[in-house]
Amino acid sequence: MTGPAFFQTHMGQRFYEGTMPQLVRQLTRLNDNLERLVAVAEQFAKEKEASSAEPVHPITTEGSEGP
Repeated sequence: MTGPAFFQTHMGQRFYEGTMPQLVRQLTRLNDNLERLVAVAEQFAKEKEASSAEPVHPITTEGSEGP
């Protein structure tokens, strides 16, 4: 291949100076959001486990004898 290397072209410079840093920022943002989502999901799962440990009272229908 003849000619300048990709990083030496105008598009190459835009890619390395603009696109790549923006990709890294967005990946960092995505990772932060996923970490927060996992934390909320874990908290929700713990609350659900705690509520399932409570005794469940049977539902009575009208006309039937209850306790």
